[in-house]
Amino acid sequence: MINHTMIVSFDQPLPDTALDQYLADIEQVMLGSGLVQSFAAGHHIAVPGEEAIPALIATAIVQIGVADIDTLAQAFTAPGMHEVIHRWQSRHPYKVAWANHKVLA
Repeated sequence: MINHTMIVSFDQPLPDTALDQYLADIEQVMLGSGLVQSFAAGHHIAVPGEEAIPALIATAIVQIGVADIDTLAQAFTAPGMHEVIHRWQSRHPYKVAWANHKVLA
């Protein structure tokens, strides 16, 4: 199994309800694809002073689990994925960093 862990960083703060909807939209498309074995997502927990660090600071973390690298590649083209990304990017720009890795102990 391979985990795809995304660090999502919105350019501007979002209300919790909007962030929850973004995560639900991603979850719906990923699970609806039938390619994903697991899905987990949550809000970043801020630490005082972290905004002074010159790094990509998460707004949310998303982790999906898939069987193998080919399945991961297919997941990126799941029906509706690009529409969700473009809809959210047009309203609330964000950046994403990610890592593909085996399950961490």
